[in-house]
Amino acid sequence: MIRVVITGACGRMGRLIIQGVTQQVDMKLVGAVQYPSHPQVGDDAGVVAGIGGIGITITGKLDDLLENTDVVIEFSKPAATLQYLQQIVKKDKAIVLGTTGFSTDELAEVQELASKIRCVMAPNMSLGVNVMIQALELIAKALGDDYDIEIIEAHHNHKADSPSGTALRLAETVADAVERDLDEVGVYGRHGIIGPRPEKQIGIHAIRGGDIAGDHTVMFATEGETLSVVHRAHSPEAFAKGAIRAARWVVNASRGLHDVSEVLFENNR
Repeated sequence: MIRVVITGACGRMGRLIIQGVTQQVDMKLVGAVQYPSHPQVGDDAGVVAGIGGIGITITGKLDDLLENTDVVIEFSKPAATLQYLQQIVKKDKAIVLGTTGFSTDELAEVQELASKIRCVMAPNMSLGVNVMIQALELIAKALGDDYDIEIIEAHHNHKADSPSGTALRLAETVADAVERDLDEVGVYGRHGIIGPRPEKQIGIHAIRGGDIAGDHTVMFATEGETLSVVHRAHSPEAFAKGAIRAARWVVNASRGLHDVSEVLFENNR
């Protein structure tokens, strides 16, 4: 039985993962964590998740739970993630890390810490998005510099970071495939009289509104045709399912930082 702790338990993703973990025959929810001043700390995690009491009380302290844990599923905020990771490294536990919005320095620290344990880290835990990433690498290499590349992402009006971590990952994937430095060629939205589009520019655009779970489009445009690769998440449940699948995989993974693509392809060998 895989013993699971969920951090960010009161958030949108945390509640869905609580629901999902409690439905797995090979997993047991042993803890739920939220920042200490949250008003639902002390409440039953199942009640907060909308599935009724399950006897797991939401706590503000991860460290108290780690001794009897196999894997932590982490969806919270960057500052909290760094604190949690430090505790997880000390206890040598596994983690599935889905938090986004890190600064460059924060991301470097996260990667350094995560490399010391067993960690699956991805800005988007959807299995479909991660298949999309694999496909985009092949498409971008095949089309090369003859096609302009634009990325459009849309999310709900509560999303804090922009562009989304997924959009950035997609942009990095296509930039690497066509041998460009995203820091040099990336442009984030456009305004005013900007003149002709530079040939190697990669555009990244964010839309926020309503309850959009997550839409991502990568467009390759040239004279005479356009090829678009689109992923639409109809609900956040797609991300929760991917995180749970990653948690099942990572407990037996080798030490180090892993990508969801490894979860996908190892499970399908």
